[in-house]
Formats: sequence, C-alpha cells, structure tokens
Amino acid sequence: MKKSFKILAAAVAAVAAAASCSSAKEMAEKAENVIVTCEPAVLEVVAGVIDADVTVTYPADYFNAKAILEATPVIVYKGGEVKMEPFMFQGTKVEDNYEVVPSEGATITKHVHFEYVEGMENCYLELRGVAKQGKDSVELPSKKAADGAITTYMLVCKKGKADLKADGYQEVIPQTAEGQILYTINSANVRSKELKSESIKNFQAAIDEINANERKTLKGTEVVAYASPDGGEELNTKLSDNRAKSAEKAWAKVTKGHEVSDPAVSSIGQDWEGFQELVAASDIEDKDLIIRVLSMYSDAAVREQEIKNMSAVYTTLAKDVLPELRRARFIANVEYQNYTSEELLKLIDENIDVLDETALLRAATLVSESKDKINLYNKAIEKFESKTAQYNKAVVLVRDGEYAKAEKALEGLAEDADVLNVKGIIALNNGDLEAAAKAFAASGNDTAKENAAIIDILNGKYAEAAAALAGKEGFNAALAQVLVGNYAAAEAAIKCECPKGAYLKAVIAARQGNAEAVKSNLEKANECKELAKRAENDVEFAQYR
Repeated sequence: MKKSFKILAAAVAAVAAAASCSSAKEMAEKAENVIVTCEPAVLEVVAGVIDADVTVTYPADYFNAKAILEATPVIVYKGGEVKMEPFMFQGTKVEDNYEVVPSEGATITKHVHFEYVEGMENCYLELRGVAKQGKDSVELPSKKAADGAITTYMLVCKKGKADLKADGYQEVIPQTAEGQILYTINSANVRSKELKSESIKNFQAAIDEINANERKTLKGTEVVAYASPDGGEELNTKLSDNRAKSAEKAWAKVTKGHEVSDPAVSSIGQDWEGFQELVAASDIEDKDLIIRVLSMYSDAAVREQEIKNMSAVYTTLAKDVLPELRRARFIANVEYQNYTSEELLKLIDENIDVLDETALLRAATLVSESKDKINLYNKAIEKFESKTAQYNKAVVLVRDGEYAKAEKALEGLAEDADVLNVKGIIALNNGDLEAAAKAFAASGNDTAKENAAIIDILNGKYAEAAAALAGKEGFNAALAQVLVGNYAAAEAAIKCECPKGAYLKAVIAARQGNAEAVKSNLEKANECKELAKRAENDVEFAQYR
C-alpha cells in the first residue's frame, strides 16, 4: 500500500513538473492572442518627452496561475534603443507583490514615458516579454505597440522677435523764424526804432535765407499780438486787438522787398503763458512761488492781485518781465526737407561726420549688411553716446544669432520693455527657458508676449501658444495653430514663400489627406537640405513615401 502511494505521488509530481515546464512555453506559443494597443497610436514628442498609454489584453486561460511575466517597453530607433523599467505581472498562485492577472483574463493599461533622443522621430514602441515559472524562463514574441514619433513642434523658430527703437529721424522738420516789436505800457503805437531793431533785422534775413534755401519751404506767416498781464483783463484785450492792427501795418513795412505771403493776424490778450515762460527762465529769487501762484488760480484778476501782493517781487517783474510781454510777434512757418534716403547713403561714404544722431540711426536702417548697420550704430554710440544705437546694435546681433555679443551690447542700458524682451530672446536661445519666461513677462510688451508663446510651444502648452498668437502672422503663429489642429488659421498665418513655410504647409496637407499638396510643398521645402533630410524621417509623411 505504501509502495502504491509512493508511485502515485511520484506520478503526480511528474505531471505537475511537466505542466510547470510547459506553461511558460505555452504563454509564448499563445502570445499571438494577447492584444496590445497604444494611445496615441502614433507617438508624439511633447516638451522633449514621449508619453503614451499602452493597453494589454490577456485572454482567458492565457496567464498561468504560477507564472510571472516581465513586460519591458522599448523604443527602437535608428542608432539605438531605450528601455523602461519592466512592468511585472503574476498569476494568482504566485506569492509576490506584482500585479495579478486572473485566469479569466484582464485588460491592463500602463503609462510609458521616455526622454526624447535624437533619431526617435523615426521609431517604434514595442513590448518585450519574458515569462518565468520556477527556474524556467521563456522570451515571448515582441509586440509592437505604436509607431512614431511626431516632432513637429520642434520646427518652432526660437530666434524670437526684437523691435528696433524708433530713430526719431524727421524727413520734414517744421521750423519757425521770428522777430518781434515791443510796445510801451498801455500803447498800441509802433515806434520807428522797433522796425529797425536787431530782432526785425534777423527776421528779414531769415526770410531771405528761407527763399534762397532749396530745402526750406515757407508754409505761412503770422502776426500775433499780446498785452502784458497787468491791468484789467478787458482793457488788455482791447489793447491787444489794437496792437494786432498796428502790427499788421508794420508787417508791410518790415517785409517790403522780401518775398513773403500775407500773414494770419491774431490777438491773444493777456500773455500769461509768456509771463510764466519768462519767469521760469529768469533769476528771480521767488520765481517758484510766482509759478505756484499761477497754477493755484485760474482767474486772471486774482492772479494779478496775488502777484502784486508780493511787492518786492512785483517791482522786479514790472522792470524785467512785463515790458517783454507788450509785444507783437512776426512768425514765418517753414518746412525743412531733411536728407533723403539716397542722400543719407551717399553721406555715409562721403561725409558721415555731418550726420547727427537721428540721421545715423536712420542710415543704419537703410543699409542691408549687418556689419554696416553695426558700424553706423557704433559711430552714434561713440559720437553721441546714443542709448538707442546701443540697443539697436543688440537687436541686429540677436537677429544674426550673435547672442553673447548682443548681451554685451546691452550692458549699462536701463531695463525697459524693449531691453527685457531682447534679454529674454538671449536666454531662450541659451536654453534657459525659465529666465526667458521671466524676462518676457517683465517686459510685457506685445512683442515679448509673442516671444513667450515660443516657450509655451517648447513646454507643450499648445493651446496657450495658439491663443497668444491668434490673428498673428508668421511661422510660429502658424505652427501654434497646427499643433491645436486649427489648419485653416495656420495656412492663413503663413505669409512667407520660404522652404520652412512650405514644409509646414506639407504637414497641414498630410494631416488633411491631400497627397498632391504634400508633394508640391515638399518639393519646395526640399530646397533646404536640412528640411529635405528631416522629411525623409518625419512620421507626418509616413503614408506618402
């Protein structure tokens, strides 16, 4: 009886051993019944990483109760592969702490995460399995989960936008030539000596010079009469009107023999504005008090009385200021034609030293070569200590990708919105996204907000970038719309006929299933060798190769 029991026990152990030995192999043999899917089906790189959810469905009676399954996600690409830590599963009779797969089967979803490595734009994701039971270990057939990976966001242009500061150059400069006659207190009579004064002689000479100067055009003339703000307002208004009439008659005498148009005649009355200007420019000890009185009272009579109350001061005013306000001004309004663009370019070579700061700044915008622009900005910096030239020089360097030189050019400049924007571009292209974001936020101008959208794209915040660039034109504006699937807006934003613009149009066409447009746009994009090489591996065009 004992012998029979031993034989039976040995037989059972042998069957169990046989079952154990064949179980892992059976899992390998039946691996075709395991279903593996991935979301997304085509991998995408976002902010430098690949994230996806892999779902594995184990059918009923597939997973042996005593087996352990090691499933390793692997991205395979030209030039290498990258593995994640394996996911571990176990049957119901395994005494371990892995995820249990019951005999009736299960559907399990796991998140996979990979850091992007150059070359992964043409890759695939697979699961590699090893079934273990006891001392036995069997490799399962690899299961492909997804293709990939889309790297379209990497097309973003990181050069950013930097605006030149306005040069302040006036193509037409308004000028005036003036002379004046003075009256005695409470009089509107023009004294003959006033018509021979230095002021009138200078005015007559100015009229002659205007007529002789090809760059100057006389646009109109004026006679403006005033009364000093002492005495009653009604009296002074009448006095000012009478001075206007006598000054108009005097104009005819002053301009006789000089080519000039008839003047527009006006009467101002009490000249409080002129009074304030003369006081401010004077050496009167209490001038600040006088100006404060003018600001406190709007009523002319009150102003006059308050000033007269300052008896010592008023004596000085009556002697040195008020007589200068009993006057009529003769005015010639002139337009001066500044150097044309052609003249500026000629002067750069022939007589650059005659150019003032604004002319040098404008000239820098007219030359095409960066080195020539920088030479002109350097001239303005050296000659005029021009902060505008210093900043604009940094902009040229940034546009040329000379970030270290641009940073040096900004040294010593106040951090206004423009300067902060340029510093943000420098940080962005040095790979410091955090510093770039801070600089753009601190700048706050519209250009900086557009540049901040570049960081949003690089960080995978496509909706934010698309919102910030909505309605804008340019490559990044178009790319942002592509990344959120707004293809009509993307196409509308592409204005350049450059290879990169054509490449993005090809991406849009590929996503919309337009094979003909893919082909025509790629032909243009392939004019750029770098884009041609990219297109060969770009999964966006996988079905069109």
